[in-house]
Amino acid sequence: MTVASAIKIVVIAFSLALDVFAVSIGVGVRGIPRRAKVRIGIAFASAEITMNLLGAGLGIVAGRYLGELAGYLGFVALVGVGAYMIYEASRDLEDREPLDMSSGWGLFVASASISLDSLGIGFSILYIKVPITISLAVIGAVSIAATALGLSLGRALGKRVEDRAELLGGILLLLTGAVFIALKALHLD
Repeated sequence: MTVASAIKIVVIAFSLALDVFAVSIGVGVRGIPRRAKVRIGIAFASAEITMNLLGAGLGIVAGRYLGELAGYLGFVALVGVGAYMIYEASRDLEDREPLDMSSGWGLFVASASISLDSLGIGFSILYIKVPITISLAVIGAVSIAATALGLSLGRALGKRVEDRAELLGGILLLLTGAVFIALKALHLD
């Protein structure tokens, strides 16, 4: 694996982890038992990896039918997901009913929502020429670490950091997609 591939993997894992970190802070603000923290960490990391695999599968199918255009579509999806995360982070969510994200349906919804960006990453990961197995291992490990850190710091950091982490994650995904589009267009990938 090249240094460029390692950098790409770290940037992607970090971008995805910021969303997980933001949601984990939101859950951690309410304070939860240690057992629930482990359950949430496993659920979030599993959702991230599953959506990456699903996205990669879709990317393979799209690549067969669309050729090089599929890579661009994956990168545009990253830009779109990043823009959506920025939009969501800027919205006033105070008037919503809080969802219990520590178990059951709430945990499923939280896991699915934070892993949608992974679907776009999975779709485009084939086109940035990085080893998928290593990428998924790093994404899973960073996701678990971000979850643990977010849950632990949640009560202390509160709402301020949660909103900013989601915004930063959106900005990073948007920029990552834009950079990958430029690299592909210039044949520097």
